[in-house]
Order: sequence, then C-alpha cells, then structure tokens
Amino acid sequence: MRELSIREALNEALSEELTRDDRVFLMGEEVGHYDGAYKVSRDLIKKFGEKRIIDTPISENGFAGIGVGAAMAGLRPIIEFMTWNFSLIAIDQVVNHAAKARYMAAGELSCPVVFRGPGGSVKQLAAQHSQSLESYYAHVPGLKVIMPSTPKDAKGLLKAAIRDDNPIVFIESEAMYGEKGEVPDGEYVIDIGVADTKRPGTDVTILCWSKTVPTSLAAAQKLEEIGIHAEVIDLRTLRPLDEQCILESVKKTNRCVIVQEAWPVASYGTWLTSFIQERVFDYLDAPILCLSGVDCPYPYAKSLERHMAPTPETVVEAVRRLF
Repeated sequence: MRELSIREALNEALSEELTRDDRVFLMGEEVGHYDGAYKVSRDLIKKFGEKRIIDTPISENGFAGIGVGAAMAGLRPIIEFMTWNFSLIAIDQVVNHAAKARYMAAGELSCPVVFRGPGGSVKQLAAQHSQSLESYYAHVPGLKVIMPSTPKDAKGLLKAAIRDDNPIVFIESEAMYGEKGEVPDGEYVIDIGVADTKRPGTDVTILCWSKTVPTSLAAAQKLEEIGIHAEVIDLRTLRPLDEQCILESVKKTNRCVIVQEAWPVASYGTWLTSFIQERVFDYLDAPILCLSGVDCPYPYAKSLERHMAPTPETVVEAVRRLF
C-alpha cells in the first residue's frame, strides 16, 4: 500500500468525490486560492474551478446556511469550518436546520451535507481554538458524527460521508494532519457506524477516538510489558455507535477504560460509561473509568498545556487501577 498523511488522504477523498459526482462542491474560508488553512483542499480549485471550490467571507452562519439550503435543493455540499471551534457560530444551521430537515418533512426531504474541519487540541492555540466539541453534536438526533484517527479511515469515511443522505459532522484532529499511514490503492469506502479494533486483547477494553487512539495504542504497548493485554477499539463514528463491537469486547475483557480529550462533565465519554454499565453490568469486574481532559479552558503556556490531555502514562495508570 501507499503511505499518505491524513491531510493527503482527505484531499484524495475530496478530489475523487468531486470527480465522481458533479453535485458535490466545497465551500469555506480559504478553501480555494489559499488551498485551505491546513492544505486539505490543495490544488482542488485548479482541478474543479471556482464554481465548485468556493471561498467565503468569515461568516460561518452564512455559508453553513447556504450549504443546508443547497443540500435540501439536491446538491451535496461539503462545508469546511476552519476549526470546529468556529462552528459554534453556525450551530443553529447544523442543529436546528440540517439535523431536523428529514424528520420535520416526514422523510420527503433530505439534507446530504458534510460539515468538516479540524477539532481538538493542538500546540499553543489556547482556549478558544483547542476545544473538543463532539458531545455537542453527538447529542443531536439526525446528525452522524465521525472522528477518524488514521489516513485510511479518514479517506474511506469521508467518501462515505459525502455519499450519505444525512447531515454529517466530520471532525478531523487538527494535531494529526501530518500523521502518515497506509492507504489502499483504488476505490474503497468505509461503512459509517462500524468501530475498528486497532489492537486485540483479553484483559481490558480501551475505547478511544481521534487523537486519543495513538495515545491508547502507546499505552497498550506499555501495558503489554507488565503482562496486561489491552484491547484498543477506535470508535471512528460516535453516532451511530457500533454498540455490538463495544459490548462484546467488554463482556470478553470484563474491564473498560474510556479515553477522551474532552472535558469530563456531560461529555461523550461519560455518557458512554453509562451506556456500557446499563447493558453489561454483570460482566464487569471493576468500575468503568473515563479518562478525560482537565476540566478547565485550554491554556496557552507549554508548561500547563502538557498536563491537559490524557497521555500514555495516565492511561496506563488508569488501567492498573482496575486490577
């Protein structure tokens, strides 16, 4: 297989889908002539022109609304937020309009729009640019929420998202765009709602997504050295959730640690804790632990920043508490 970065894999997915379906277009700040703030849309304006790669003003609510309307009218827009932190300006369009369209139209209307862009923490971008907001969107019926962690998954899931008839929230890790991995040649699509067991194990289930996947895999390697065989499951999509994969793993290992960057209160990880406990309580040999980011705004100072998110060492420490 070829080795691509996540940035390159996403670019390839966009190019292929723009070529495959002339209803697809990309809209957002700096996506065209600047090649995207993170260069995910590099050279796309040269290939497809200004009618399909559309630069916008700084107006998230405006261009998100255009995307929702275009989707209802039969096109398949991809709306790029320069960062998901800025999506809060457009949350009315995403939550009140895109997510509700099919339900309120009794199935007569669809809204095939993909909202995508970088999220989560990255070095020294401080409190307003380092938030993990997935729980905001996973909370909403009608939205599908995808958070890939590898180039292969990023490409296959983005292609599936663009083809889906529902509104999609596609959150890419801002810190992982340069991470490389194997990507198959030729056409492939990864089904939405299917988790991936990145590392099999028998002693504890570690559930993770996006940036916490490499953290969890590094922790699993350290745990192996002390005789604990961790199963690392990358959820990939938070909504719909691969319930069967998760529950079967926990029934096998009898222990579970959830690793997330987000704040702990009302987070996706804390909901996941409740979900698992309600369904497989009798299989658990220890409490489910949810390892989250520190419950405060993200600092700018490096000396503070390094303590904010889970690390391989803190994941190992959490797992050891279960034995």
